[in-house]
Amino acid sequence: MSEKIRVVLVDDHQLVRMGFKLILESEPDIVVVGEATDGREAVSVVGELRPDLVCMDVQMPVLDGIAATREIMQLEGAAPRVLMLTTFRDEAAVRDSLRAGASGFVLKNSPPETLVEAVRVVHSGDALLDPQVTRGVIAGMLNDIPEAAPPQVNDALQTEVTAPTAAVHPALANLTDREGEVLALIAEGLSNADIAARLFVSEATVKTHVSNLLAKIGVRDRIHAVIFAYNVGVVAPVE
Repeated sequence: MSEKIRVVLVDDHQLVRMGFKLILESEPDIVVVGEATDGREAVSVVGELRPDLVCMDVQMPVLDGIAATREIMQLEGAAPRVLMLTTFRDEAAVRDSLRAGASGFVLKNSPPETLVEAVRVVHSGDALLDPQVTRGVIAGMLNDIPEAAPPQVNDALQTEVTAPTAAVHPALANLTDREGEVLALIAEGLSNADIAARLFVSEATVKTHVSNLLAKIGVRDRIHAVIFAYNVGVVAPVE
């Protein structure tokens, strides 16, 4: 069996953490290696244990989940992927979570199998949000930018979405034509299977292209590749 996904649970309610731990540790490929009761403790625990993934509550005392995620992304070394947990649907929270560096967003009242699948999806680097939700949220992130603000593009994406620029981003020049196609299709919300069917190639080939392009554009997962694509004008924001 391959190595287990090492998870840290962050929530200020002990019963919630206990419930999530029971759900996750019932799976053969997931292990909970640590817990934290607030965002400040989460930063410390993550820095010490270096998990693969953090299940992070959004609303907590001392330091909320979004601020904690932002600090975790700034820790030295490879940062874990972060799955945000909340009790309500809030586009603003989704946008702020993505800006902070989170890779997914799931409701706490989702069925147990949804939480388990979310952990696996986020750990694998795939996008978690439904394509329509993803496009709407990112469009909102772009619309939040004042019209007078000049376009800004970072060499390595810093999860803050900026207005698309007409200039060619240096990272795009490093992509092959096929990788550019795959990036655009990811931004449209297509899965690897959908992309494979569209391009008449195998799903394994698509996975290789995705892995290569993520490394070249300097992002860590598909959802931030979508943000990057909007950011540099590969795809246009939803009207």
